[in-house]
Amino acid sequence: MANLIAFLLGLVALVLAFIGFIPLLGWLNWLIILIAGVGAAFGFISDKSGGRNFCLVVMAICALRLWLGGGII
Repeated sequence: MANLIAFLLGLVALVLAFIGFIPLLGWLNWLIILIAGVGAAFGFISDKSGGRNFCLVVMAICALRLWLGGGII
C-alpha cells in the first residue's frame, strides 16, 4: 500500500513539474521536491522500490530545473 501511495504522490509531483517548467514558475519546483520527498518516504517504508525510485527521479528532474534556473526562476 505504501508503494502505491508513493507512486501516486510521484505522479502528482510529475504533473506539477510540467507546470514548473514554464518560465517564471520555477519556484513551484521547491513544492514539487517536497511532495516527491514525502512520496519517497512512503516508498522507503514499502517492500517494493518502484514508487520510491519514481519519486527520486522526479526530485532529480526538479532539482536539475532549479539548478539551471538559478534556484528561483
